[in-house]
Amino acid sequence: MSTGAIITVVVVAVVVAAALAVRFARGGAGRRERVLRRHFGPEYELSVAEHAGDTAAAHRDLDERLARYRDLRTEPLSGELRERYVAEWAGAQEQFIDSPERTVAVADELLARLARDRGYPSDSYAEQVAALSVHHAHCVQGYRQIHNAAARAREGLTDTEELREAVVHARPFFEDLVKPPHHGDTHQAATPAPAPTAHRSGRGGRWALGLGQTKKGGAW
Repeated sequence: MSTGAIITVVVVAVVVAAALAVRFARGGAGRRERVLRRHFGPEYELSVAEHAGDTAAAHRDLDERLARYRDLRTEPLSGELRERYVAEWAGAQEQFIDSPERTVAVADELLARLARDRGYPSDSYAEQVAALSVHHAHCVQGYRQIHNAAARAREGLTDTEELREAVVHARPFFEDLVKPPHHGDTHQAATPAPAPTAHRSGRGGRWALGLGQTKKGGAW
């Protein structure tokens, strides 16, 4: 075989190897994207948006969250503590018409405390949300929304409708954290729905999360 033919064969082999490497890398990235999308749901798109469309940066962010918090051990609430939280949440909602700013502030503080009692980090809000996004990816955005609304309300930058929507969208996150172990799917979409009220049922006083309206008739 001539020198020219050998060079041609080598060049072709290099080009084919490079093409296969690119194809393999793209295939691996595609598989990783599917895994992250399946685990994080809406958090995936939010991370991509926060990184200005840079999917590689978003993947690194989400992979870091998984590495740090995937094996975090959390504890369910006792029945007594669960009922106390349900009553507190319902009580905060009932005060909304009289003081929407206070309702949002109380709900924000309640959710932080609830997450802490479930075993999530409590040293900083950012760390707590990062951990929650791994285990409650489908509804943690409601926590962010009410936390941001509470901060804006302290500066007088919100209106009643914004505060109402913040409470409504935080409710699925509250339900996800407060419900008993093995009680339905752990992931619920954060969509507007009627507000929760606490009640007991049966002779054993079992916990239940009812759906309805505030005492003053305000629809949620």
